[in-house]
Amino acid sequence: MYQLAPNIELLFTEAGDYHDRVRAAAASGFTAVEMWGPTGVDAPATPKDIPALKAALEETGLQMTAQLSEPRTQFMIPPWDHSEFFRKLDEGVEIAHTLGTPRIVVGSGTGFGGWKRQVQLDKLIEIYQKAVAQIDGSGVVLVLEPVNVRVDHPGSLLDRTSEGVYVARGVDSPFFGVLYDLYHSTVEGEDVAAELDNAGDLIRYVQIADAPGRGEPGTGTIDWPHSLGLLRSSGYDGPIGLEYYPTTESAESVKVIQGLAADA
Repeated sequence: MYQLAPNIELLFTEAGDYHDRVRAAAASGFTAVEMWGPTGVDAPATPKDIPALKAALEETGLQMTAQLSEPRTQFMIPPWDHSEFFRKLDEGVEIAHTLGTPRIVVGSGTGFGGWKRQVQLDKLIEIYQKAVAQIDGSGVVLVLEPVNVRVDHPGSLLDRTSEGVYVARGVDSPFFGVLYDLYHSTVEGEDVAAELDNAGDLIRYVQIADAPGRGEPGTGTIDWPHSLGLLRSSGYDGPIGLEYYPTTESAESVKVIQGLAADA
């Protein structure tokens, strides 16, 4: 049985503020949630009331499985100054400790203009080796997310799972891995089984949505029993973030995936 973590940016918004969304998720039978940026640096996230969020997590016993780093898309065409990313990384780790979040999601940004792709990937390795060294001893794992450029994130550098795996292998740290998003992977036309096989234990977190449309599982064409079976066969047994745009009321939208995850 997989632990599911609804994204409180997108799900249970009917309940009101973020801390009330945690309570609504608990009332729907979840034991975990995830979120985007904690301080609202990257739109469309808005700042969270961290003490209220912590209180709601403690009250319900839910775990915050993941949060985004801020700013997430700092690595880009000049200016080359990445100091804000590294400064905010320390703040993010502090918030992660407050909320009990074991993972911070990081990205690639738009890349470095005029450089060959291989050089850019190697530059990401250099940046994230520095980041891992900076938060050494924190216990927080950084997970790098490749995203699709065909629909949702045009212009992003990292759009292939295999290249995320290449960066993770280069960083070579137990506190750095890959976020495998089944929706992004499907939109990019990847072979899920092959990508999971190549990644192995470098997959440190998983997110899902159906495709096309990025709605809840059951609204698109993904074969969810098969996909969850592939995930299980790959050896991944961690939490799964529900990062989708619901097409119906949140508590109703989760029913299909809750049933499937119980049997996976």
